[in-house]
This record gives sequence, C-alpha cells and structure tokens, in this order.
Amino acid sequence: MAMETMEAIALRGEGGWSQVRRRIGKSKYYYAMFLVPLVYFILFCYVPMFGIVIGFKNYSVFSGIWGSPWVGLKYFREFLSDPYFYKLIRNTLTIGLYHIVFSFPAPIVLALLLNELKHRTFKKFVQTVSYLPHFLSTVVVCGILVNFLSHDGLINQALEWLGLERTQFLMLPEWFRTIYISSEIWQSVGWGSIIYLAALTAVDPQLYEAARMDGANRWKQMLHVTLPGIMPAIVIMLLFNIGAIMSVSFEKVLLLSNGSNFETSDIIATYVYRRGLVSSDFSYATAVGLFNSVIAVVFLTIGNYLSRKAGETSLW
Repeated sequence: MAMETMEAIALRGEGGWSQVRRRIGKSKYYYAMFLVPLVYFILFCYVPMFGIVIGFKNYSVFSGIWGSPWVGLKYFREFLSDPYFYKLIRNTLTIGLYHIVFSFPAPIVLALLLNELKHRTFKKFVQTVSYLPHFLSTVVVCGILVNFLSHDGLINQALEWLGLERTQFLMLPEWFRTIYISSEIWQSVGWGSIIYLAALTAVDPQLYEAARMDGANRWKQMLHVTLPGIMPAIVIMLLFNIGAIMSVSFEKVLLLSNGSNFETSDIIATYVYRRGLVSSDFSYATAVGLFNSVIAVVFLTIGNYLSRKAGETSLW
C-alpha cells in the first residue's frame, strides 16, 4: 500500500513537472522577452546592493570592502548632525512634493481630454506631439532650457517685445523649482498619459449609455464614470510617485544648477555625487544614499497603508 502511494506521488510529481515544462514551452517567447529586463535588474539593481556595506565601514580602495574596518552608524550620525542636512531634506522634499502636486495630475488631465476628442486625426496628432519630448535626452532638454532662458534667449526676447524687463531665470533661486517642474511636465505628460488611455479602454461603454439616459452631460460622465473607472490605475501610479518622492532627477538638477541658484537646487542626489565621486568620500556618500532610500521606503509604506485603508487598491 505504501509502495503504491509512493508511486502515485512520483507519477503526480512527474506529471506536474511535465505540465510546467509544457507551459514554459508554450510561452517560451514571452519568457525570453521577460529574461532581458530580469537580467538587467539583477545586474544593475540587486547586485550593486552589496555595496551598501561601505556605508557601515571606513572604506579604503586599497583595503577593499571586506578589509576596511567597521564603523557602525558613524557616517549616518555625521549626516544627521550636519547643518546642511535640513537644507538638503527641504529642497529634495519640496521638489518631490511639487512633482506630485503638479506633474502627476498632468498626464491624467491630458488622457481625459484626449478621450473626449472625436476627431481621430487631430487626436493622433496631439498624442504624437505630446510623446516626442519623452524621447529627448535630459542633456538635450537642459540645453534647450539654458538657451531659451538665457539673457539673450527666446523667452527674454519675448518679454522684451511685450515691454517687460529681461530676467536671468537660471540665476534666481526662486525660479529653479518652477523651471524644473515645468520642464518635467512638458517632457513626461504625453508619455505618462499612455497608461491612463489604456485604462480608459477598460471602462464599460454601457456605463456611459446609462449615464446619458439619466441625463448626465459630458462633464458629469467624466466625473462619475470615467474617473472612477481609471481610479485603480491612478492610485497605483500615485503610490509609485510617492515612493519616488526622494528620487528627484539627478541629471536635470545637476545640469541646471549653478552657484547662484544653489540655495534651492542642491538636493541629496547632487550632494551624494559631490561627496562620493568628487571628494572620494565613498563611505559617507553611501550612508547618505542609503538614508535617502530608507526615507523613500517609509513614504511608500505609509502611502500604501493609507491607500489600503481608504480603498481596495494597494501595492501589497
């Protein structure tokens, strides 16, 4: 009896493996496509996590990671007691919050407007034009901004034509955040709307017919049918943005910042760059970068908890 049971289990096990192999063979091209990003994230996101150890050591290039002495939380305490700490946190959080308040809703608004367009040719034209800035590199975008906002640039020429005084926009700290957020919206609004346009295709057309029968106009249909239909996608994308609130675009800030606007443009990412690569203080820079990542995880956890309490949509 025991032998029969063991044989049955073995047969079931073999059948299970053959079924798995059959499924993999049936979807082998999909797994092959998935393999490329999987290898990318393993090599460039997970393997480098080993370097976090440097933040807890007095790292020396000659001694190596394991040969360097442990110092515990020394560099974390130094960063927290640094007078520059509050300025870095303030600038990073301010730009991150501005991004959520202004940049995050922009693709949603564009997707809703595009959804209301009935002229297909004009709709495709608007989509194409709004997508194009996404494919420009950050260096190109910053070059355009520097040229347009310079003293002799297009913006100042237009201001002079209107009878206004020329302004050195990139030299004024109070203008940096406005320039940064405006360029982010221009560069990402079209590409970001793709997700919401895809979510709009899943909204049941019968809901619109029922709303029209109840006397709802286009505006009320959008408020009571369209927005609730894409709300799960909005919540998920909002959580992603909350998780990235501390991950302000390092390249754009570095290229647009200068000594004049440093008061509002210096963020944790640029500080890590100066301390780690310019000053070769690898342990301190690693500790600051790890601190930044921990704060981002805390924000994401709080946002996910509140989302789960308020509704049924959450990341976990």
